[in-house]
Amino acid sequence: MKTLKFPLVLLVILGFAACNKNNQRLSNPNVTFDSNDQAADIVSNSLAVNSNGAVNMISDFTLDAQVKATADTTCGTAWVDSVSRTSAAGSATTYSYKSKYSYTINCTNGVYNGSATSDLAYSGSYNGPNLSSANAGSSIFTTTGLRKDSANYVVNGEYKSSGSFQSKVDTSYAGSSNVDIVITNLTIAKPYREIKSGTATITVSGTMPKKGSFNFTGTLVFNGGNTATLTLNGTVYLINLLTGDKIRR
Repeated sequence: MKTLKFPLVLLVILGFAACNKNNQRLSNPNVTFDSNDQAADIVSNSLAVNSNGAVNMISDFTLDAQVKATADTTCGTAWVDSVSRTSAAGSATTYSYKSKYSYTINCTNGVYNGSATSDLAYSGSYNGPNLSSANAGSSIFTTTGLRKDSANYVVNGEYKSSGSFQSKVDTSYAGSSNVDIVITNLTIAKPYREIKSGTATITVSGTMPKKGSFNFTGTLVFNGGNTATLTLNGTVYLINLLTGDKIRR
């Protein structure tokens, strides 16, 4: 098992775009989840490096898959890797997670095709300036571009997280949440692992004892740099994918 005391700052450039204004659907019309800000906090922390979000999951996967594919390109080769990760001392957001990865080298008609697939299960918690959460989840990702002559990795897959949350900005926002991020053609340039392009769809839902149920959906556009643009229910945010910070646009 590997134990890491720092975040893997690898892939970091995300953007969100185009969310329908009617995408907030309440299960009880008599209660309202009336702030996009808390939903945006849940999404940004599910992605960010310093809360061990989806960016770190993809980072682990592409790094380990490249190493394994270079060493052994036998069709169907499978291996398991466990990671315990904690935040660096003095971080604004602290976290502690345990993850277990299962990898498979992929082939087409019995010939290695330069790709691999990873299944992940994880659990843990984070505590940041705006939000704290205890959660568990899973992901499944496939990456192409593992051959040495490939200029980019291209990742497709899905990341899920479920658990409890507590807003630090408004303590009345607390309850359970579910996050689902489906990534399509996330293109990551070699050798420095900079995200170039790609898209994703996002759903964040849950319940709060004091405010009822909520369900937001949106889309994600990966657009370069260490920021993301998130649109939820017509509200746009600029998100820092390293820190999880957000600013209303």
